[in-house]
Amino acid sequence: MKVKTKSKKVNKAWLHDHLADPYVKLAQKEGYRARAAYKLKEIDEELKILRPGQLVVDLGATPGAWSQYVRRRFAPKDAGAGGAAAGELNGTIIALDILDFEPIEGVTFIQGDFREDEVLGRLEHVVAGRPVDVVISDMAPNLSGVESSDSARIAHLVELAVEFAQNHLAPKGALVCKVFHGSGYSQLVKLFKERFRVVKPIKPKASRDKSAETFLVGIGLKSPKAPADTVS
Repeated sequence: MKVKTKSKKVNKAWLHDHLADPYVKLAQKEGYRARAAYKLKEIDEELKILRPGQLVVDLGATPGAWSQYVRRRFAPKDAGAGGAAAGELNGTIIALDILDFEPIEGVTFIQGDFREDEVLGRLEHVVAGRPVDVVISDMAPNLSGVESSDSARIAHLVELAVEFAQNHLAPKGALVCKVFHGSGYSQLVKLFKERFRVVKPIKPKASRDKSAETFLVGIGLKSPKAPADTVS
């Protein structure tokens, strides 16, 4: 009974903090499905990786806030944030997730597990050989609480995203990937440095202080012997 009471208190405290969160309020006001939209917004505003006319692949897309942000970036300038939810779209967005995805006009959705070859094949079929300009990945596994096991699951998803990017990105394309500080983080940074000319770790202000998450951004696929420029 004590455990249940404590759990209820924790849940109530989380709900209070969540509802008081300024990014949650802003997301509700601006029509985003989740506060995560502002993480991508901060990354984009700092590095200018998203532009109308691009082909963007959104991995781990549910509930769709990142795809919503990209869609708004691809809408005509006179459409405004609210008008970008429908109508004209200058660009291509392909979203993928194992979970259900409420449709977004103009966004192609593929449901399935990115770790499975069959699902990856479906994604590659939709891409149809076109160079991908930006891959955005907010993928994260279900965490068990066992650090070594969780680190391996996280690393596997990141490695798959990097491999997909390496096989499909345009030469000057970008990959944005969620990672977590802790065991295995330095190896993932090393992987990015091996594959991209510019590597930028970013902890957006919209990412909660208590969260270990951060984002690695790789820009420009590098030749095997080219050094990477790490932007601090």
